[in-house]
Amino acid sequence: MSKDLQNGPEGDGSFKRKPSTFRNIIEKGGKFEPEKGRYHLYVAFSCPWAHRTLITRQLKGLEDIISVLVVSPRMDSDGWPFANVDPFPGADIDTLYHASHLKELYHKVDPNFDGKFTVPVLWDKKLQTIVNNESSEIIRILNTAFNEFISPAKATTNLYPEQYRTEIDQLNEWVYDGLNNGVYKAGFAETQQAYEKAVLAVFTSLDRLESLLAGKDFLVGGQLTEADVRLYVTIVRFDVVYVGKFKCNLRTIRDGYPNIHRWLRKLYWENPAFKSTTNFEHIKGGYYSMKSLNPRLIVPVGPKPDIEPL
Repeated sequence: MSKDLQNGPEGDGSFKRKPSTFRNIIEKGGKFEPEKGRYHLYVAFSCPWAHRTLITRQLKGLEDIISVLVVSPRMDSDGWPFANVDPFPGADIDTLYHASHLKELYHKVDPNFDGKFTVPVLWDKKLQTIVNNESSEIIRILNTAFNEFISPAKATTNLYPEQYRTEIDQLNEWVYDGLNNGVYKAGFAETQQAYEKAVLAVFTSLDRLESLLAGKDFLVGGQLTEADVRLYVTIVRFDVVYVGKFKCNLRTIRDGYPNIHRWLRKLYWENPAFKSTTNFEHIKGGYYSMKSLNPRLIVPVGPKPDIEPL
């Protein structure tokens, strides 16, 4: 979510996301070797991009391999704060470096860093530096880099199977443009024309996904893949924040898309990696703390329930 708050509009009033900065990988023989306990994730429960990494970490059984600290969902003028600055329930104090804000970690790596202080951050505790801050790459690192340290069952869990990679990549591309990032293009549009273009693309993507998920529990290959992880983090936030906050209100998931709704609820209620990493208090608290879009900082009560039962 931090990426979106810190990106400015284009000249036509549309929203443009800037690329991530740190793009290293963890591999044997490289600068960043796979090691148990060496790496750490800084995340926000409110942020869909960070949420991807939390789900993948749990799906792969990496809870004892990679530690996690959670920032407050309420960004301030210095970016993402830790709990010592904003004691939001469920936020953490930075026990590694006692930072007040995430940006201090970026400046620890590069005192002259002038990019975006985004989550997630995959951190190397040994070299005290950022490995990667691009969520799509972090989830692939987590998918394979630590298999030697986990159970055989978890090691054989592959969210990016070779036989489906082309299909996953193609699906990820249009889902990202029209939906994952599309909701932000609608929410942060600064002209009516830019908003309408973006919001129609959001629902075109949802219509396409509704057809794709007919009679299916997963998007690709009849099995859970990163495509499901990447879509889930947007869909689980849709009715709760994107419908109201980002004006994506042509339809809700629960009332307008039965196939997507069933897919969402099955992941949430049947797979602990999805339910346990979904924190609706942080999600609503974070999005509705954006003063530019919600100057009175009123957090809506609904929808109730946050997610419906199966």
